[in-house]
Amino acid sequence: MAFRLFVPILAGATLRERLLACIGATIGIALTGMISGLATGSGPLVAMLVAPMGASAVLLFAVPSSPLAQPWSIVGGNTISALVGVTVAHFVHDTVIASGLAVALAIAAMSFTRCLHPPGGAAALTGVIGGPAVAAAGFLFPFVPVALNSIVLVALGLLFHKLSRRNYPHVHVPVASGHGTADRPPAERVGFRPEDVDAALLALDETFDIDRDDLERLLRQVELQAMVRSQRTLLCRDIMSRDVISLPVTASADEARNLLIDHNIRTLPVVDAEGRLTGAIGLRELTKATGTVGEVMSKASTALPDMPAMSLLPTLTDGRSHAVVIVDGGRHILGLITQTDLLAAAARMQQAGEAPLKAVA
Repeated sequence: MAFRLFVPILAGATLRERLLACIGATIGIALTGMISGLATGSGPLVAMLVAPMGASAVLLFAVPSSPLAQPWSIVGGNTISALVGVTVAHFVHDTVIASGLAVALAIAAMSFTRCLHPPGGAAALTGVIGGPAVAAAGFLFPFVPVALNSIVLVALGLLFHKLSRRNYPHVHVPVASGHGTADRPPAERVGFRPEDVDAALLALDETFDIDRDDLERLLRQVELQAMVRSQRTLLCRDIMSRDVISLPVTASADEARNLLIDHNIRTLPVVDAEGRLTGAIGLRELTKATGTVGEVMSKASTALPDMPAMSLLPTLTDGRSHAVVIVDGGRHILGLITQTDLLAAAARMQQAGEAPLKAVA
């Protein structure tokens, strides 16, 4: 039990994520010091850094999705807090009182300016007890080096996260209904609602280091995983259509339209010369098409035959996808699951689950 103290407490803290954080912090802090030294004329070999940047780097590279690690939080939080610290030190000469007051006012200032950033507390404290160098810099200290360090660190963070394919700045992208209306997606019209999340947060009366929209997205994924687990015996291979109509990538748009209409289907898989899936096409893509299907096809939604069938629910209720192509490891088509297939399977399972209850009644 004692070893539980050393278990990472961050959700999703995989080894890859931690290694990326270490690499990012190494590059970010080293280059921030070097670039800031060059910018201030100190030279590339002199690290022009303030201590709070180390804490900012932890947030920026280890938990880039945190609201406390976003660009404005880092730049605004550090700069405003340092300015608060220097101002308090200028008017309050008792170091003990000034230290506490600087951190307290920094929290208030960051809260009102929506840039709460934990290292800002250290920046405020540095403005009070930073020593002769900080005192000599006076009101310039919040801007050089604090703001300069923060801006350079964020710029390097943006580049690093882009190269490592991380979502930063972290922006929640709402899922549209798929029909150009204000309705929520079908999968989000059942279960809990956004107001339920707000009510739960109010009832808990605590502050959590996660964006409210991300929290809702997480809870919906938890709902989905719980449903998949409870229906794990139903696999894609159990409900997929096996006689799949497809067409080659070189087929004409007219051929595709005729197949869709003749077979009364909404999606056609498109294959290459070796029979591998390359895309999908429907009436939406064919509205104004005149060339080949390869020129207008869209990306196909795919799944493996041994995946739980209910895991396809988010894809088939996103308002855009009408079918999921079941493929093998070489992307050869094994089958197809449509919205109707999944709905019929769910209805059968519901009936099977209610039958014993009716018999008992």
